[in-house]
Amino acid sequence: MRISSSQYFNLNVASMSDQQSTLASMYQQISSGKRILTASDDPLGAAQAVQLTMKSGALAQYGTNQTTALSSLQQEDSTLGDVSSVIQSIQTQIVRAGDGSLTDSDRTSVANTISGLRDQLFSLANTTDSDGNYIFSGLKGGTAPFSNNSSGVGASYSGDQGQRTVQISDGRSIPVGDTGQSIFQSVSPVESDPVSRASDTNTGTGTISAVSVSDTSNPGNASKYTISFSVSQTDGSTTYSITSDPADSTLPTNVAYTGKTDIALGGQKVTIDGTPADKDSFTVQPASTDNNDIFATLDTIVSALKQPTGSPGAQAALTNALTTAGTKIDNTFNNVLSAQTVVGGREQEVQSTQTAMQTSQTQTASDIANLTSIDLVSSISQYELTQNSLQAAQMAFSQIQKMSLFDYIGS
Repeated sequence: MRISSSQYFNLNVASMSDQQSTLASMYQQISSGKRILTASDDPLGAAQAVQLTMKSGALAQYGTNQTTALSSLQQEDSTLGDVSSVIQSIQTQIVRAGDGSLTDSDRTSVANTISGLRDQLFSLANTTDSDGNYIFSGLKGGTAPFSNNSSGVGASYSGDQGQRTVQISDGRSIPVGDTGQSIFQSVSPVESDPVSRASDTNTGTGTISAVSVSDTSNPGNASKYTISFSVSQTDGSTTYSITSDPADSTLPTNVAYTGKTDIALGGQKVTIDGTPADKDSFTVQPASTDNNDIFATLDTIVSALKQPTGSPGAQAALTNALTTAGTKIDNTFNNVLSAQTVVGGREQEVQSTQTAMQTSQTQTASDIANLTSIDLVSSISQYELTQNSLQAAQMAFSQIQKMSLFDYIGS
């Protein structure tokens, strides 16, 4: 087979052109540090790189979500901690108010202190985040959750029952807020005591103690009990009868009352003391069925503390009000602690997810680097070898192209 000069020249030019193209591609890889610059460089590797890059982007977004979720939870946790501190201060004042040596003026001072703490609690209930959204309004972040009732007793909730959630990983979303109603107007179903109270229309000096629960599993504890007193117009004897809702025909009626008495109600009991008047009554009911608005409780006890206690009946009314308020405030305190425990658990879950996600992000970044990055030392060595090969080919070609048959004959 004979190769013409034209063919030889074309073959050598094409070969050197391919080498130059290879050098240009290698230079781009070395400059960028990337092995795959276009899909044609490695179609399978390019497809894998796209998938890994998408995964890395999703992990980065989850990381942002986790930071947002943790910030929201930490703010709620901190706010609930402040709420707990305020309620503890209120509890201290309730205990102080029960000191029989206090004067009306002293109790008014206590009432004013509780009123100030109530304002602090109200402000905490309307806490906003860094974006100005109310953290206890559910999904209505732009609406203040609580406003004081025009009657001067209690507060109205204007948020909704929705719960904001943030997706922190594939298939896992976590709540990052609780409604104000669940915090300030509800009680924990397992950490709450039944509420005892005297009727507002009582005129005697009878008082009721806080409820003591001896059997938490007794189904009767779920009932509401009413203890009604009657005073005979004939001999002045006093009796009491117990009714319940739902009704229970086995409850005692017309039981003689001669003074301080323990009364069993299902798996619980209360103590009635003093001298109830005719038609005076007392109730005991589960905390969950009572009005659990902490603001209403505080407004009521503030009002009670400001009433003069110059008569035995007034003193008894104050004692009963303190007993009821003490139980309800304790229940709210336990409810806040329960909510804070749940929030703390969510924080731990987010932090654990962050740790796992960081490991996954590091592994994904490593996989992308291994797939697309070059070995710089090896690539530079290969580049120099190819460059030397091209230079040698160019020198050989320049020498050979000068040769002709006439040069050979002449020599």
